[in-house]
This record gives sequence, structure tokens and C-alpha cells, in this order.
Amino acid sequence: MFIDTSQFEFTSRLEAGWRDILQEMEDLETRELIPWPERHLYGQGWDAFGFYLLGERFDENCARCPKTTHLLDSIPGLRSAGFSVLQPGARIEPHIGYSHALYVGHLALIVPEKCGIRVGRETYHWTPGRFMAFNDMIEHEAWNDDTTRRVVLLIEFLRPGKSEVDLAMSPELAQALQQGAGKPE
Repeated sequence: MFIDTSQFEFTSRLEAGWRDILQEMEDLETRELIPWPERHLYGQGWDAFGFYLLGERFDENCARCPKTTHLLDSIPGLRSAGFSVLQPGARIEPHIGYSHALYVGHLALIVPEKCGIRVGRETYHWTPGRFMAFNDMIEHEAWNDDTTRRVVLLIEFLRPGKSEVDLAMSPELAQALQQGAGKPE
């Protein structure tokens, strides 16, 4: 289930700043990306550069991308954020999220033709510069069948009417995320 993003006041700011965000992403070295921590969801080819994870800020990464961080800091209820890179040929297996208190959003930065995401029965193809959001408690999957990478700024944020108290996550997922968060050493 995709969400009408016009209800979020931060959508227009993200979309207006997408070229600055893209530039900061492109300025990063490939070696700065780490494999997405939930390895059971994909074989290879899903990489990330994290800014926030479960409310924890990665100061060194944020300093590398100040314009992106400034925009992220304006998002109410932001819990996690980072660049999500799906390499050519990569697939993220069908899965569900871990909290009914969160929505997931993607600001599309680099979008090859043969990639997409399915949430429930709906399929979506990203458009560069556009923000989309979905309920990740509904089964979803993503793929990149193209020859170039797909890059989005991925965020998790509190649903309207929810608070930190509403967040609930399995201890196993929290541990996996913390171990692979990409926090600078």
C-alpha cells in the first residue's frame, strides 16, 4: 500500500533538494557503502550509507553530506535514513517490516528503467526527484534488472498519530541492524 505523500509537509522540501542530495551521494566513494545488514533478504548487491539508525545519528556520515542531513533533520519523527543502493541484478526478497508505527519513504535519485518495487499487489517505478512512501508492514519486494545501479534516499519515520512509545521491534532485528549499521569505527 503506497501512501499519499502530499500529507507530509517535508515532501516538498525533499523533492526541492533532490539534486543537492544526489550530488552528495555521487561525491561518496563506492568503498564507503556497506552491505545492507539484513543479508537474509538478498544475496548480494544491496548497499547502504547510513545517516540515522533507530534514532541514532552517525555524525561522521552526516558531516560528509551536510545538505542531505539538513533536510533529514527537518523530518518529524525520523527514525532511520540512508542511501540505499540496489546494484544491477540485485533482488530484495518479499518481506514485511518490523513496526506498525513507521512508514518507509524513498526519495528517488538514480533510477534505471528495469527496476521497481511491489507493495502488496501494487507495483511502482521510481521517478528521479520524487518522494514515495509505503506501509512496509505489507509484504514488499524490490528489484533492479537493469545494468546500472538504483539509488534512493531511504527513510523510516513515525506514522501520523504515532509516538516513540508505539515502536516495537524484535530483539533479533535490532541486534542485526546494530551490527551492520555502518556506524563509523
